[in-house]
Amino acid sequence: PVPADVEKTDYAETSYPKSEAESRLQQVMHELSASEKELLHKCCIVSRGALDAVVRAIRPGVVPDELDRICHNYITAHGGYPSPLNYYGFPKSCCISVNEVICHGIPDARPLEKGDIVNIDVTAYIYGYHGDLNETVLVGKPEDVDEKSKHLLKVALECLWRGIDTVKPGARYRDIGDVVTGHATRNNCSVVKTYCGHGINTLFHCAPNVPHYANNKAVGAMKKGHSFTIEPMINLGDWRDITWPDGWTAVTRDGSRSAQYEHTMVCTDDGVEVLTARLPSS
Repeated sequence: PVPADVEKTDYAETSYPKSEAESRLQQVMHELSASEKELLHKCCIVSRGALDAVVRAIRPGVVPDELDRICHNYITAHGGYPSPLNYYGFPKSCCISVNEVICHGIPDARPLEKGDIVNIDVTAYIYGYHGDLNETVLVGKPEDVDEKSKHLLKVALECLWRGIDTVKPGARYRDIGDVVTGHATRNNCSVVKTYCGHGINTLFHCAPNVPHYANNKAVGAMKKGHSFTIEPMINLGDWRDITWPDGWTAVTRDGSRSAQYEHTMVCTDDGVEVLTARLPSS
């Protein structure tokens, strides 16, 4: 349940994001004004707080369903709506992807175990904007997790920041994939091609598409005020994925582990501002 005083998305009841599906922003990239960027930033701070609350609760024995409840309660207590909830029918308030799950994992009742890796993907809708981020963390103490998995997390985080470092006015969206893939390949990892980053503002997903693989055909160059996510999905094995019968859960085809990190950002006069950056309390 969502409190009655929370501003809801247009898909909260119907599951169909009509405003997003029919928006001209699927083809045209919106340039945020200073006041619009400030609202998006305020939204992203709520998203960051929700993710931090979930991460603080992760330990062996905790079930993803409980982590989803924590995320839901944090966002709604701050006056927001959890963007994934009923988006095209998604049944939960965040995505929780464990081990070989690449993305869109539906929180369930399987307890987390020592040695797992788990990705938490959170988006809040508040002040009329969506703020999206995710992180992958280790379950248990560092010594409980194998070295290959720790290497994977390190490479995935570095891939995100290599991509962010390319952002500036005039840079091409397609070039992010070359930088990310180069770093992943040098470190014996692969980059998922099925899913990409995206524009984000008053809509959950819109232009531009931001692929993370090399030699992609993404169109457009960055301009001041463009707001979007970079969120490379990095695998220890092959890049190919399959989707479970639930229609959401994407997993590595070869069963290898996958890790991901994501930020929402806006292009500035001379670079980038990461709106979902960690806070002193993170």
